[in-house]
Amino acid sequence: MANTPYPQSYYAASANAVPPRPVLQGEVETDVCVIGAGYTGLSSALFLLENGFRVTVLEAAKVGFGASGRNGGQIVNSYSRDIDVIERSVGPKQAQLLGDMAFEGGKIIRERVAKYQIQCDLKDGGVFAALNSKHMGHLESQKRLWERYGHTQLELLDERRIREVVACDNYVGGLLDMSGGHIHPLNLALGEAAAVESLGGTIYEHSAAVRIERGANPVVHTAEGKVRAKFIIVAGNAYLGNLVPELAAKSMPCGTQVITTAPLGDELARTLLPQDYCVEDCNYLLDYYRLTSDKRLIFGGGVVYGARDPANIEAIIRPKMLKAFPQLKDVKIDYAWTGNFLLTLSRLPQVGRLGDNIYYSQGCSGHGVTYTHLAGKVLAEALRGQAERFDAFADLPHYPFPGGQMLRTPFAALGAWYYGLRDKFGM
Repeated sequence: MANTPYPQSYYAASANAVPPRPVLQGEVETDVCVIGAGYTGLSSALFLLENGFRVTVLEAAKVGFGASGRNGGQIVNSYSRDIDVIERSVGPKQAQLLGDMAFEGGKIIRERVAKYQIQCDLKDGGVFAALNSKHMGHLESQKRLWERYGHTQLELLDERRIREVVACDNYVGGLLDMSGGHIHPLNLALGEAAAVESLGGTIYEHSAAVRIERGANPVVHTAEGKVRAKFIIVAGNAYLGNLVPELAAKSMPCGTQVITTAPLGDELARTLLPQDYCVEDCNYLLDYYRLTSDKRLIFGGGVVYGARDPANIEAIIRPKMLKAFPQLKDVKIDYAWTGNFLLTLSRLPQVGRLGDNIYYSQGCSGHGVTYTHLAGKVLAEALRGQAERFDAFADLPHYPFPGGQMLRTPFAALGAWYYGLRDKFGM
């Protein structure tokens, strides 16, 4: 990915200025080599540096190039499959550990923003919006579930209350999570990268890992150099490619699409989202949206299985936006882009170790902003010899997609079609 620019997104256009970073040339030695400068890699690097490790980060393109710099920017708690699903599939001790961690990622983000003075437009408050009574019943159960794990910053919204927080007539109610919220995701990644460097870590951009030489003293090779390390953390997620074949077999890159309007002005923006909360609906194939600091609406949704780039993103997403906000029919779309996330069959993250010294976390399944920050802490704990929380994730069962890599995309798309029909008919 030599000299690979950021996609033409709103985030790239409004990113904070950063100095150029070098390409790895020659040989370096370090304690930990982190592959990938997205949230997982940067979070891991920060926790390790804070605990005295020497850390080198290899990024194939630029910091935050992948999902970390392209996502909807929403801080959403828990996992893509909620704690009740985990409770039904694992033992009580493991479920308790995972449940206790489900709300930690958002706290880590806020701690990082405060400690390192990261300018990323952090705002508090996220809404889950119910389109029908079934959705509302789910949110009532979710509130009880989350409160059982000590998460109490929640308010159920009836039809009157949700009209006070979002100017959309489609919703029958919702759930407000004040520990949720939203950020400029690329600026968060850039701020975390600067924090890594402030602690003595090194980040090489345009330095894709092309081969891992495994063994007691592993070596990560790039086109022009190599890193000798005691440990490796693989944090490439949907942009890892086939660098580690055993990881690629149990996951599938998927694309999601995002558009950003022209500036709406203070009055119209305040009419749409008076408290400046972010919103996602409760459909399986959900829509999500929020305001930017300069009063644009960012709206995303849809999934392209196999991570193909659609020919016309605006044509896919604009009708979804107008269904929620018909009052925006004459508003211009300034940016449209796509980005990949990594899906697992269970929709739970895959965490583990290859041999004695290669650690990984991947497969956030569209729920990664908070989880990746937690993952960095859990991986750093494991490298320090505190593996209980790491093992709670590593022991989750995972399976390859039916049909292998050849058929995983059509099988997943067929499943999405089925759930899309359920969404359409409120089933």
